[in-house]
Amino acid sequence: MMIAMLLLLGMSEVTLSNVSKVYDDDVLAVEDLSLAVEDGEFVVVVGPSGCGKSTTLRMIAGLETVTDGEIAIGGSVVNDVRPQDRNIAMVFQSYALYPHMTVRDNMSFGLRLSGEYDDQIEQRVTEAAELLEIADLMDDLPKQLSGGQQQRVALGRAIVRDPDVFLMDEPLSNLDAKLRTQMRTEIQRIQEELDVTTIYVTHDQTEAMTMADRIVILNQGELQQVAPPERCYDEPNNKFVAGFIGSPSMNFFEASVTNSGGHATFHSSNIEFTLNVDIPDGEYTLGVRPEDFVAEDAGEYINTVVDVVEPMGSDNFLYLETAGGSKEVVARVSSEYRPERGDKIALGFHTEDMHLFGPDGERVELNQLQRTESV
Repeated sequence: MMIAMLLLLGMSEVTLSNVSKVYDDDVLAVEDLSLAVEDGEFVVVVGPSGCGKSTTLRMIAGLETVTDGEIAIGGSVVNDVRPQDRNIAMVFQSYALYPHMTVRDNMSFGLRLSGEYDDQIEQRVTEAAELLEIADLMDDLPKQLSGGQQQRVALGRAIVRDPDVFLMDEPLSNLDAKLRTQMRTEIQRIQEELDVTTIYVTHDQTEAMTMADRIVILNQGELQQVAPPERCYDEPNNKFVAGFIGSPSMNFFEASVTNSGGHATFHSSNIEFTLNVDIPDGEYTLGVRPEDFVAEDAGEYINTVVDVVEPMGSDNFLYLETAGGSKEVVARVSSEYRPERGDKIALGFHTEDMHLFGPDGERVELNQLQRTESV
């Protein structure tokens, strides 16, 4: 569906250059953040609670002051520009609809305050309603709408403003699981049709992995990685990203490495094997995702005992303990494989599926991983 309003919507690059935010009580919320969001790009910002993702969004919106650095929209620095003059539209966790106003009046309220002509207002509201598939709800009050319909109205109110940038702060967190799935699809469709720059904050990894062109991962106010979802998953920059992205989380094993003639032997209380790679002696962290384990003769082995089997439909999650109960391991296997509690299992994995991190937590690139010996 191509409507006239799509031609009205602008696109703008959003650039953050060495941006920091320190609150009055000396709490550092965001530290030296640099990021460029391209025209029409859908970027999702994720991270644990308190990582600075909402603070970053509020600084872009002008709702928080910038302590250091610059924020530019469409090439113009906006640090000192009022929120209402930045030509952005923000969608919040709460829909913030006026309960006494109809859907039509809620969507048109901001335009009427700005002094738009009535015929222009009607055209924008009608076209946004068609885009959002709520044209038959225009005379309803918010209390007559479902949660998903209310969220569509909130999106419509943002769309009619003809913004350069959409900012969305946990917009689906108040919806149940089924509605969240439906609205994820709706927001993706709308963003693709409008082709408008969108920055979306969430704590939900599923939203990040399914919706984003690129994911921005923050931790303790610092940028950890910016990349397409698949790269964040397959090539995490560091141990934090590896453990944060993916559910269940990546399994980690602390291991010592001894190098002899370009052959690195990994050994710990849980694992021991040799790879045809040349890395310095030292302490490392080995990472394996749950779905990369196989409960059969393949690759390296970790001896475990089954603690819990969690059926998940097409898959089973196995919660296991290593010898002596020293470490919990999670494996994701086919639903056809369902061991009993107390069963002993030797988990395998292929070396091309392993991840390695140095003492500083940063990713160690290992090309041409080839197993030469299994002990």
